[in-house]
Amino acid sequence: MEPWNRAMAHIEQQLAEGAAHRGTGAIDVAALARITLTWQYHFRRMFSVLTGMPVSEYVRRRRMTIAASSVLAGEEPLQDIAVRLGYGSADAFSRAFRAVHGAGPADARRSGAVLRSQPRLRSSLSVEGTRPMEYRLQDEAAFTLLGRRRRMPLVHHGPNPSMERFRDELGPDVLKDSGSRPTPTNRWQNPSS
Repeated sequence: MEPWNRAMAHIEQQLAEGAAHRGTGAIDVAALARITLTWQYHFRRMFSVLTGMPVSEYVRRRRMTIAASSVLAGEEPLQDIAVRLGYGSADAFSRAFRAVHGAGPADARRSGAVLRSQPRLRSSLSVEGTRPMEYRLQDEAAFTLLGRRRRMPLVHHGPNPSMERFRDELGPDVLKDSGSRPTPTNRWQNPSS
């Protein structure tokens, strides 16, 4: 996981240098891929799978999190902030700001709007399944397993709308019926019982 944390640190460094006029603030995905020892294509895919958002969206959110403090401070014109953060115009900056924060920069300055912050990503490894499980194999008469299948997209937060639609399509009668038939899973016994 250390290479991924180094890649996140590289993103932060590039954003900070851009915000301080020491660099362009542009994020080179090829450089991130080299840091994580992958190809660009695989870096982008793995980033999306691990975080639930494309790398470009993460960078935009982080850039707008940094921009929010400058906007709220009110010490420099919005055009200057936009240019400093790599936007070609105040309009482009305002659209990106509104997309992330839900309010434009001028509105945020005037009304004290509630803004959103994208925390810095950090990778860690979690290992589960360290406790042994007891089981026993039994011979059973032949049976036919019936069911329905459907491909579901990966959803990182909240309920999966595709899964809910599938459940609704099945209907309450099918769901109620499925619990009353004996299946291999409810005939297995725990050896300790």
